[in-house]
Amino acid sequence: MRDKNVAAELALRFLLFVIFTITDDAEPYARSLQPEELWLYRYPHVPDIYPGQLMWITVFSVPTIIFVGFYILRQDSEDLIQATLGVTLSIYVTGCITNIVKLLVGRPRPDFLSRCYPEGLPDHMDFTQGVSRMSCPGNEQLVLNGMKSFPSAHASLSFSSLGFVALYVGGKLRVFNRGRGQGWRFVSFVVPLMWALVIGVSRTSDYHHHWQDVTVGSIIGLVVGYACYHQVYPSLHGVHSHLCHSQVPSALESQNTARPEVFIPVSSSQPPPLQTDVTLSSKLI
Repeated sequence: MRDKNVAAELALRFLLFVIFTITDDAEPYARSLQPEELWLYRYPHVPDIYPGQLMWITVFSVPTIIFVGFYILRQDSEDLIQATLGVTLSIYVTGCITNIVKLLVGRPRPDFLSRCYPEGLPDHMDFTQGVSRMSCPGNEQLVLNGMKSFPSAHASLSFSSLGFVALYVGGKLRVFNRGRGQGWRFVSFVVPLMWALVIGVSRTSDYHHHWQDVTVGSIIGLVVGYACYHQVYPSLHGVHSHLCHSQVPSALESQNTARPEVFIPVSSSQPPPLQTDVTLSSKLI
């Protein structure tokens, strides 16, 4: 039964990957650009500060390194499987949501006009009828990508992956239960979130996204990452935050088995004392 469940989970992720790939290449909605808003899209086209290839390496390699590291320390194969399933679900769901919203909104990037007219804007342009990739003399693929600004995939995917890692580390180190007051545990929890924040903010510095794109992308990534984490792990404030859901029943059973039973002898010659109202009320307080 367990093998069937894992196979179903892997099939789901493959389906999400297919949806992500299809939506990533689709053409977005072409919005109309009004003369008074042209300044939003006239920034220069410059190289990525945090390239897309490096972003994908970060999104997949950081969770892998962290999960394998804890596996080496604890030899817990169940935790490794559940963590991998959780983070991959988070990444692919976030990617699909981000791409679908990009296609529906079709917001141009801040450097859209530089992509569309690499030689400079011609005189007496009329943007009131909208701009499509067919009306731009610039590189077709570059222009098409320039119409997918909202939300930021760099931000959403980074927070989806690294946010999951932050929760995972927080749970394993028991940052919010047994580890309260220990600064190094809290810093270990914050570092992945700061990494994701740097990736997101870089997208405004290189004029590839508006600040609203990064903000909404970060929220999408955090919400999906948080939800997917709690599909496989309990609350960070619980005593079993270091275990996945499938391991909690065994831990509770072990605790109950190890707990000694207390027997109170009752004399047969003397009846047990009657509980007064005061005694009963004290138990309820």
